[in-house]
Amino acid sequence: MTDETMPKVGPDGGKLAAFIERIERLEEERKELGADVREVFAEAKGEGFDTKIMRQIIRLRKMTPADRAEAEFLRDSYKKLLGIED
Repeated sequence: MTDETMPKVGPDGGKLAAFIERIERLEEERKELGADVREVFAEAKGEGFDTKIMRQIIRLRKMTPADRAEAEFLRDSYKKLLGIED
């Protein structure tokens, strides 16, 4: 690369290092939280709960009522197309 094609980086390497370190810490926290979530699911499974259904419920709770209604409509429409009736 020539000087003209090199990305322009400010002289403050300290700021860059601080951003990198923050990202690394957050990624480590995310990894730890993931382990905590898996542990809670394992505990729920040990109590007899179906974790696959729990994950579906969590996904539904994140949706707005309108999005949930649309997803249910589409699911029911697809089931009809495939001949899967309740």
